[in-house]
Amino acid sequence: MATGPLAARLQAAVIAAMKARDQARLDPLRMMQAQIKQIEIDQRVVLDDAGIVKVLGSYQRKVREALDGARRAARPELIARGEAEAAILAEFLPAEMDDAGLEAAVRAAVAETGATGPQDMGRVMKAVMPKIAGQADGARVSAAVKRLLPG
Repeated sequence: MATGPLAARLQAAVIAAMKARDQARLDPLRMMQAQIKQIEIDQRVVLDDAGIVKVLGSYQRKVREALDGARRAARPELIARGEAEAAILAEFLPAEMDDAGLEAAVRAAVAETGATGPQDMGRVMKAVMPKIAGQADGARVSAAVKRLLPG
């Protein structure tokens, strides 16, 4: 199983939810553990905290998509469950980076890579994404890079 403080926090949360018989909290926590375990089995690795954040970020996108679908379908029971799951997931992910921080990180990556225009977007993304892993959605980063690239 995964190693690191984040994995230990997740396991402790599962145990606490089991002891409290809080099924509404236990189900999403177990789903997170299952996602992590599946990646470890598929890739034959033991994930550290950075890997766990990446897996949970991917899982968070799936939860958001399901929540958007529930909202479009006007399904209040699914909306409530999705929002609760998103809140539990947020406990284990780094705080979302604000726009000013994201802009500063992108500007630093542009300067670091010497990007001169839109053709260098891939290099800038490659430089900035590891630095802000789990703190900003890729679509948000991509939009900021497009906006801040010269040319």
